[in-house]
Amino acid sequence: MTNKKELSAKQKVEIISILKDRFEKNMHRHDGIGWEEVQEKLETNPEKLWSLYEMERTEGEPDVIGVDEQTKEYIFCDCSKESPKGRRSVCYDREALESRKKHKPETSAMDMANEMGIEILTEEQYRKLQNFGPFDQKTSSWIKTPDDIRKLGGALFCDFRYGHVFVYHNGADSYYSSRGFRGILRV
Repeated sequence: MTNKKELSAKQKVEIISILKDRFEKNMHRHDGIGWEEVQEKLETNPEKLWSLYEMERTEGEPDVIGVDEQTKEYIFCDCSKESPKGRRSVCYDREALESRKKHKPETSAMDMANEMGIEILTEEQYRKLQNFGPFDQKTSSWIKTPDDIRKLGGALFCDFRYGHVFVYHNGADSYYSSRGFRGILRV
């Protein structure tokens, strides 16, 4: 039995080529980091490579935005100009999805992120991403919501308008064609 989270040899070559090209075109996102070391980490972590493939497949355009100096992990984040097209029209989490009586979306942001092996950005991570942006000038992205807000039925999302990051709230069960989520992955 094969693991569905495995890439074929062709898919591995494809995603590494895409990531390398994006890496080289956006050096301002990862100053001081060399591609060879990143590729070595990718080739020794096939499950992470699969997650990056999923980020790319859903139009997130993942790229390296830093390295964790303590763990030496490379930090990949969705760098598409707008919230990834393949991850829009989803409510916040499973509880919100199940609470909808009518017109349920196919899935939730948290479920989708979990299936992809990535994490949804926190507010802090979203704000840091804007240093490489601007991102989400026409769309918005769900962000990790504090438990106290979520327990009351709400969820948070962000966008970038008028030169600033705005954080908003909505019912966690809401979903819109212009709202998705951005993911982060450590390799």
